[in-house]
Amino acid sequence: MKLLAFPESRPRGFTKPSGTGEKLFNSASILLLVLFAMGWSWSIARARATGEGGVTPATARIATALTQRGAPSAAYLTDAALAALAAPARGASGKLRVRIQQPGTPISPILADTLPAGSVATFSSGADAQTTAGNVAPGKAGIWNLALKIGNAIKPLADFQVITLRPAADKKGGRLGLYYIGNWPAAKAVRPGVVYEPPAGFIEVTQATQNTRVSDHFRLRDFFPHDQANVWPKYIVVETKLIDKLELILTDLESRGIKADGVRVMSGFRTPQYNSGVGDTRGRASLSRHMYGDAADIFIDNDGNGNMDDLNKDGRVNIADAAVIREAAQRVERAHPSLIGGIGVYSATSAHGPFTHIDTRGYSARW
Repeated sequence: MKLLAFPESRPRGFTKPSGTGEKLFNSASILLLVLFAMGWSWSIARARATGEGGVTPATARIATALTQRGAPSAAYLTDAALAALAAPARGASGKLRVRIQQPGTPISPILADTLPAGSVATFSSGADAQTTAGNVAPGKAGIWNLALKIGNAIKPLADFQVITLRPAADKKGGRLGLYYIGNWPAAKAVRPGVVYEPPAGFIEVTQATQNTRVSDHFRLRDFFPHDQANVWPKYIVVETKLIDKLELILTDLESRGIKADGVRVMSGFRTPQYNSGVGDTRGRASLSRHMYGDAADIFIDNDGNGNMDDLNKDGRVNIADAAVIREAAQRVERAHPSLIGGIGVYSATSAHGPFTHIDTRGYSARW
């Protein structure tokens, strides 16, 4: 029998809630954080709607990320910056996968307004790697993968590469290395505001890089001239404006129920020496846009027989099928006047089937 009973001692300070109390505490904490994020995002959206605060696309993406379940702690900064970089470079079609430019020049003029201070771009090409501040391309020619580092977050830009050109000044005696190119005519004004100028540089293509995708449907090898097949590296000129126009044409055809995955480039870039003296030169203009990298002769060959498909479903393959592509190109030009150029249709010969010529010469031409 206990004669004396002392009261039990109780711990001082905060006691962790248990059971129902703990659940309520956790729920209230989560709700508070969600309300804070939603309020912050609403404030940004309201500022953008009223023209206040100068909200950038990157800021808008950050606001969206905060309200998405599973958003990473820092990687969304990189995603926002990379998206801002890629969007203008992917063209009107949204399907370009390269940006072609001179070494050491800005990749995108809008990046300066989007990237946080201290951003670093890292470029890699095989065993070679270069690091530049912000949005400047590497200082030498190559085909580069791009990754962006912001703080501790780093992420590559998927399905997109930066191509820096080999300067035209490196050409000696009409050659770059073993590859014979020839020489362009002097710059010539063909009409007000349209000047045909020799290219300022060339894309260097090796056997290892020939399959580089320049867009969803096209690779570098699609635009090779038809000579010097065994000479490497090759040096070509390809304008992204042309590739963008071709992709828009394919999208237009697909929207009308015409499958276009089997697109083939019959003739892409032509060196001056090839344009003037190799093979059948009939139909090759002395100032052919093929020499300037913004022209391609194409046909659709989904069945893989090496010839144009029956695009208009009339049971025959002839120039009328080339005209189906022409009509798509004309619709694209009406929607995108900056891509205006030449459009021509050609009948089949003993050497090839019907095809359509597309270029972006800067003024309308039809034949």
